[in-house]
Amino acid sequence: MAAVGGHPAQGGGAGGGAGREGAPSEFRAAVAALDGARLRPEVQLSPAPAPRRLAPYSFAVTASVEVDGEELADGRLVLLYDPAGQEAWNGEFRVVTMTRAELEPEMAGDPMLSEVGWAWLLDSLQAHAAGFAEPSGTVTLASSQYFGGLADRPSSTEIEIRASWTPADGRFERHLAAWGDLLCVSAGLPPAAPAPQGPAEVPSLGGVVPMPARRRPRSH
Repeated sequence: MAAVGGHPAQGGGAGGGAGREGAPSEFRAAVAALDGARLRPEVQLSPAPAPRRLAPYSFAVTASVEVDGEELADGRLVLLYDPAGQEAWNGEFRVVTMTRAELEPEMAGDPMLSEVGWAWLLDSLQAHAAGFAEPSGTVTLASSQYFGGLADRPSSTEIEIRASWTPADGRFERHLAAWGDLLCVSAGLPPAAPAPQGPAEVPSLGGVVPMPARRRPRSH
């Protein structure tokens, strides 16, 4: 398991023009918890500019799932913080994520795939004992057929899961680890037991149904 480390925090400063050092202690503690999360070694994190209009304070990272030099999935996670709270969040913090991966042909035709994609998210959160509330999101399937100079490429279907939820437990590292596992499952990797995120052990990902292993690189 690979730790997040301190690097993503350098690029995910607080919104509103203030650096993380000048942010409220609650927000700084939440970002520190993300820094200390343990992720699967296939998940590579990078700092990202944080949006500045969604909340007074925000932090963001991008991630990709890489195996043997091949990128299988990518996405973005943003942590928002509004000390005054927002009614739609039912809290002061909000996690906003995007997950994207190309599907194998046998999965692309599954009529229940959208429901399965949403279940991957909820199962990952529950498997990491990440308390959450007010979940919302979309699961989008996009099919591509290639023509002309690209006609030799096989048709492809991509799944994109956009989701947000309110972390209800203060264990922000668990939410990042759960999202990392969502990326891996979307990429077709088998579920893996998460690393301990604190004094208590967290359950495994046995309830998550993975995609079949991918056999070709993502189209760019």
